[in-house]
Amino acid sequence: MTVVSVSMPEELLERIDSFAGEHGYTGRSEVVREASRNLLGEFEDKRLEDRELMAVVTVIFDYETTSVEERMMGLRHEYEGLVKSNFHNHVGNHYCMELFVLEGQLTDISTFVGKIRATRDTLSVDYSVMPIDEFTGIVEE
Repeated sequence: MTVVSVSMPEELLERIDSFAGEHGYTGRSEVVREASRNLLGEFEDKRLEDRELMAVVTVIFDYETTSVEERMMGLRHEYEGLVKSNFHNHVGNHYCMELFVLEGQLTDISTFVGKIRATRDTLSVDYSVMPIDEFTGIVEE
């Protein structure tokens, strides 16, 4: 196997080491390999291709890191056709939550989530994706 050097905060490395020990992994490399496979496979679900999708993306960041909030609004405007709704909320004393509701194709949603994840200083990025056509046949009142 090829050896790769990765930079990460000490706290994250400690969490990986702790996780590896608690869950029976042989070491941090095994954890990182599995996490990488899972991340790369997230948007390779063939059942989602060529379907209209709805996604909810939740981002948590420290409000004192103003560049994150600016980046979120920049992405909201850049993906105006994809972002159907956006909600900003303060969480605790120092954090903000940005919630995006998206509608579109898998490739567009994947690109949007990737850009959110690549934003420096985000603390958490979580999302879910669901085909809109699963609602076909539901009677609207």
